[in-house]
Amino acid sequence: MAGFSPRKLSFSIIFLGLMTVLRSQAALDVHYYDRTCPEAEKIIRYTVLNASMHDAKVPARILRMFFHDCFIRGCDASVLLDSTPQNQAEKDGPPNISLRAFYVIDDAKTKLESACPKTVSCADIVAIAARDVVAMSGGPFWNVLKGRKDGRISKASETINLPAPTFNVSTLIQSFTKRGLGVKDLVALSGGHTLGFSHCSSFQARLHNFSSVHDIDPTMNPEFAETLKKKCPKPNKNGNAGQFLDSTASTFDNNYYKQLLAGKGVFGSDQALYGDYRTKWMVESFANDQSLFFKEFATSMVKLGNVGVMENGEVRLNCRV
Repeated sequence: MAGFSPRKLSFSIIFLGLMTVLRSQAALDVHYYDRTCPEAEKIIRYTVLNASMHDAKVPARILRMFFHDCFIRGCDASVLLDSTPQNQAEKDGPPNISLRAFYVIDDAKTKLESACPKTVSCADIVAIAARDVVAMSGGPFWNVLKGRKDGRISKASETINLPAPTFNVSTLIQSFTKRGLGVKDLVALSGGHTLGFSHCSSFQARLHNFSSVHDIDPTMNPEFAETLKKKCPKPNKNGNAGQFLDSTASTFDNNYYKQLLAGKGVFGSDQALYGDYRTKWMVESFANDQSLFFKEFATSMVKLGNVGVMENGEVRLNCRV
């Protein structure tokens, strides 16, 4: 994993005389915890860094957790809630069964409750942690807007609304549009797949009996397809078998887009971005200019973090309950 280099934040504080009142509790603000929990981001950063040093899979898992939280009911930490006898929660919905690293958020929450009780929401912890895992993996750093509240509703049935690895570009655009995100956000945020791993079940349909005409998805590089077929035979008896989503899976970079240009996208939904005129030019731009990708990814992560922000939620004491 790429080394973590802390970046110094310089905040310009503007004094407006009598108008220096606390902003609305519903409004997201970079400085939201400056007075109430000034060490919040530092606590989260070092909790995530420590976990990542012990488990290299943590960054990809935290980033995926943020996406899956924000796409269902907005960024309200509903993905963290445990199921009860009366309710099956999001984390137990089919697309989320493979989500991991909840313990990292629990650990950060425990430390924050000790430092500043009943102050930092679980939703903000996930948003800050997602930024931190990107930065410590070699990706961009951005200022996270804070002040989210935690939701009280979490339903496994709603995870059907998460974008699937089999989606085409039109379906992906529709899914992102429903959340106020545009085509550029779709292509930029898909670059989050530069970190991560997928089990065979999410892409093996591209490798065996793909259609009545093609056994293998014709958009896939043939040599790459043969490599994947060896890892994911039919039938596949190894539930842990799979493939990293790009060849530098522990480093946040633009290699994901370069692989799409070579026909080596693991998910059908990823490779489709290079096969559609609406998104192809952006894939090419990001493949050729990593700094442009970093800029657009950071911008889109801020937009994603604004989806479904709760005005009337709670600050959970335990992120699972």
